[in-house]
Amino acid sequence: MTTTAENLVVATRLEDGAVLDLRLNRPKANILDAAMMAALSAELTAAVGDKDLKLVVLRGTGGHFSFGASVEEHQKAQAPGMLAGFHALIRQLGHFPVPVAALIEGQCLGGAFEVVLVCHLLFATPNAQLGCPEIRLGVLPPVLAAVGAQRLGGALAERLLLTGASLPAAEAQQHGLLTILDGEVPPLDQVLAWYRKHLAGLSAFALRQGTKAIRQGSGLFAALDGGLAEAEALYLREILPSHDGNEGIDAFLARRPAKWVNG
Repeated sequence: MTTTAENLVVATRLEDGAVLDLRLNRPKANILDAAMMAALSAELTAAVGDKDLKLVVLRGTGGHFSFGASVEEHQKAQAPGMLAGFHALIRQLGHFPVPVAALIEGQCLGGAFEVVLVCHLLFATPNAQLGCPEIRLGVLPPVLAAVGAQRLGGALAERLLLTGASLPAAEAQQHGLLTILDGEVPPLDQVLAWYRKHLAGLSAFALRQGTKAIRQGSGLFAALDGGLAEAEALYLREILPSHDGNEGIDAFLARRPAKWVNG
């Protein structure tokens, strides 16, 4: 077992080293601030060249996956750096050469939902809730905007982005996004059992080739490299200078109702 950045991410090798368990370790919210993102990125960087690795499991500590990115880091002075760092992590996950399985318990909101959107496999406990509430803060989630139609279907992606509504695990499963786990069995045990059934007997080399080929063929790499850059540029060019794009963040931090001027 290893830890990084004040134990923000706990990394454990399982299944004779073929599975890397990465656990966000700042409960209960497991906020994806700059320090948490750097810790997670460091673990992914350390593992990327391991030719025997077959699966990465990404999960949270304390009953929730994550409440999302830091709202404080969405403030005008910090937002450009936050977006650059977060989107670098998203691309790192999206381009990771072996399957990454998100194990989602409880809340998975905002930037956390965007993280799991680019994972290859999603498993969730029955109580899981997924969504991007950014529109309620006067901003938008660039990753959902860039890859949501591909990963969720256009109609569902638009509903989630434009309303900020949460998606219960049962509905997400109906859309083919994830697999709901048995609520009576430890979640990680179930993901490892799935791994033993479906991936353990395969060549790690073949998994790498298959992972690369399907993401190239689906256009996800292009969306991450092109579409995400365009969504980020829109955020910086049009949202960040606006009144409402800052008012929602300021109101949330001050715990008061937002005063929109619609511009």
